[in-house]
Formats: sequence, structure tokens, C-alpha cells
Amino acid sequence: MSARILFGFHAVTVRLKSAPATVLEVHVDAARRDARMRQFVERAREAGARLVESDDARLLRLAGTPRHQGVVARVEPLAPTHSLDDLLDAVEAGHRGPPLLLVLDGITDPHNLGACLRVADGAGAHAVIAPKDHAVGLGATVSKVASGAAETVPYLMVTNLARTLGELKERDIRCVGTSGEAAQSLYDADLRGPLALVMGAEGSGLRALTARHCDALVRLPMAGAVESLNVSVASGICLYEAVRQRR
Repeated sequence: MSARILFGFHAVTVRLKSAPATVLEVHVDAARRDARMRQFVERAREAGARLVESDDARLLRLAGTPRHQGVVARVEPLAPTHSLDDLLDAVEAGHRGPPLLLVLDGITDPHNLGACLRVADGAGAHAVIAPKDHAVGLGATVSKVASGAAETVPYLMVTNLARTLGELKERDIRCVGTSGEAAQSLYDADLRGPLALVMGAEGSGLRALTARHCDALVRLPMAGAVESLNVSVASGICLYEAVRQRR
């Protein structure tokens, strides 16, 4: 299994904390001597990471973007969760509360996926689920935008999203999708039990087949001139409303 690239302070720091043995080497900008870089280097040394001083050209080549903040790591991929069933069994066995899942239908922008993972981590969602086709996979840009959440939130890519929603319902997990045409407001919906929130791509929304497999559709009230929100913003609103109702 080939090494992955992580870049940016947050993404690399989270990996150093959560799985230091998987960090093969950390390249740092030799020209940076500011406090943030000094603190990061000290943390990397404490974690036992191999540090390599590099120039900007090499960092750019490794990261594939100038937005690396002077920190690029080569890491081993984390062992994936074997299946959605395994994950849900672990949630139940660990008494971690009713399952809270975020399902993304047709999200192809890595920046949107990274932001969705970040908000899912903040809200305590147990996993993010997406179809293998017409969806973005985990990569360096996703990890950078996620600020470490790509290392902490399981991201499961499934072959057939409609079938997966059916399997969730068989486990008594209610699937609630979002649609601008839905009659019910998000704030009138009961989100307290086992729940999968299903979000469509910005603009096109949920695919018709996905919407048909949801138990209910809700809309986010829009008071201004815009018709929709970015999917990561909408995901955050929905997830935190579920969290609020569970308290």
C-alpha cells in the first residue's frame, strides 16, 4: 500500500497525535523559524518522527500545492474500517449513543468533502458515507481542509448508496434527506434517534433515487435571496440541530 501525503499544521499534527507510528517522515520548511514552526518541530520530535528540512520547491513538489504551510508528511494509510456493519456494531458495543451518520450524495469537490469531515468531527458524527462513483476520495487537499478530521472520522465509500440506505433502515436508523422543495422544516423534524442525514450536492441536490430511499425530506429555511447553502454549511446546521435535540 503506497504512502499518502498530508500537509498543513493541523492535518499532520493530528496524525502525529493519533497514529505516530504511521508517519514515515515529516518535511519542514528550513527557512521558517517562527514560534508555530518551532512548536510543531518539537511536537514531531516528541512523537519520534523523522524530520527532513526541505526548501519550498521540494515542499511544493510533494504537496502539489503552495498551501502546505511549510509542513508536508509522508504517512502510511490508516487501516480502514472493514464495513459499515462493523462500524455500527462498534458504536453499539461502545455505548456511544444512537448512531449519527452523514451521507453525502454526489460531492465531488475535495474542499467541500474536507469541510464536511471537519463539521462531522465537531458534531460527533460516527461516520461519513458516500458512493464510490461520482464522489471524491480522500486526498491531500481533503486532509488539509479537514484540519485533521480526515484522520478521525471514518469515511466509507459504498458501491450502491440506495442499497446502503436500505441497510441502514433495516438497522432502525432513520434516513432524513434535505431538499429545498420539502414541506417540513428541519426544525420541525424529530432527529433524536438513530439517524443518517443525507445531503445532496450544491445546486443539483439529492438524486431522485436517493431521495426516494429517505424516510423523510426536510428543508432548511432560507430567508434571503440565495436558494441554497454550501453542502458543508448545510451539513453543519443539520448535524448540530440533531446534537441539540439529543441533549
